[in-house]
Amino acid sequence: MDYYQDIFSKRPYLTNLPIEQVPSPAFVIDLQALERNLKILSEVQARSGATILLALKGFANWCTFPLVRQHLKGCCASGVWEARLAKEEFKGEVHTFAPAFSDADIEELLPITDHIVFNSFRQFHKYLPAIQNCGRRIEVGLRCNPEHSETEVEVYNPCAPGSRLGIRLEEFEGQSLDGVTGLHFHTLCQKGSDALWRTAMAFDARFGKYLKNMKWVNFGGGHHITQPDYDIELLIKTIKFFQDKYGLKVYLEPGEAIGINTGSLVTTVQEIVGREIKSAIVDVSATCHMPDVLEMPYRPEIRGAGLPGEKAFTYRFGGPSCLAGDVIGEYSFDQPLQPDQRLLFDDMTHYTMVKTSTFNGIKHPAICTWDSVAKKLVVVRQFTYEDYRNRLS
Repeated sequence: MDYYQDIFSKRPYLTNLPIEQVPSPAFVIDLQALERNLKILSEVQARSGATILLALKGFANWCTFPLVRQHLKGCCASGVWEARLAKEEFKGEVHTFAPAFSDADIEELLPITDHIVFNSFRQFHKYLPAIQNCGRRIEVGLRCNPEHSETEVEVYNPCAPGSRLGIRLEEFEGQSLDGVTGLHFHTLCQKGSDALWRTAMAFDARFGKYLKNMKWVNFGGGHHITQPDYDIELLIKTIKFFQDKYGLKVYLEPGEAIGINTGSLVTTVQEIVGREIKSAIVDVSATCHMPDVLEMPYRPEIRGAGLPGEKAFTYRFGGPSCLAGDVIGEYSFDQPLQPDQRLLFDDMTHYTMVKTSTFNGIKHPAICTWDSVAKKLVVVRQFTYEDYRNRLS
């Protein structure tokens, strides 16, 4: 446990960032913080024997893949384009799941994916012959619905009533599993290993009889492994339970655990307006750049700011789009904000950068990396009008 305490003691990120040298707006990834998370995952793999994959749906910044693949063996993809990114840029194992595949999807996936997981028996039986005759080994799995919920927010709960995700136990009756080499479940979102343990036991109770003939099991994502209060010992116990009982290879596919607490979104105050409520208009948008703020909803942290009324000067932060509801949240500060002042929205790497849009023609944030040891800022990419134009035709 001392190893993890040592890693967690080094949690600050973007320390000494020369914020005035960063384009605004911009996402900035701290490479040292990213490596900190990867070292924790590496240690879990070494101690448990499991393989941890990068979930591209949560973190897909391929400029960092040379660092990530020093610790992780591959990626899990949610469709053809993510699978291509994994194959072409990560160059490791590629595991692919989607709620449904088209014939064109399968044709594109056969040369590039190493695992493919189906969400229904009809699709499994339809595409198995093509997989078996494609000239390369592809592991085939089925996604199961353990019917055990641990996620309170229904939009993120794969086991919510009426969920389209995962095959229920009763659907297995009378079905041939010839050609299936593994089972997959994914039920968690930002959860600890206690939630995984309960889910895994529910999964084992329902589907254990089918695991006896399998080579692998995939625990999906939603694991908060790199958070300080995560019980890593219980995670390892859960992994070893399945390895010892069934002789299986265990996979996990977190996205947030890789990118959490590794980067920020640099913004600039453009104007202060309002009388009853002071509004700070900034050059980042909730709807364009932080959609979970409106979807979940949640209030992202601004470094150095307090809750509304906690400090002397409170402001409602809003974006530059025409959407009236493009409001990020309310924050208080010790001193009045000024136009052209730079600020940091923290923890903006995972499930934020992958969900951005150019709605309303709003300028997309640049992408940067910061190495706090080498004190090196790299502007990896700045977006242009042509990027906006070329999304449409």
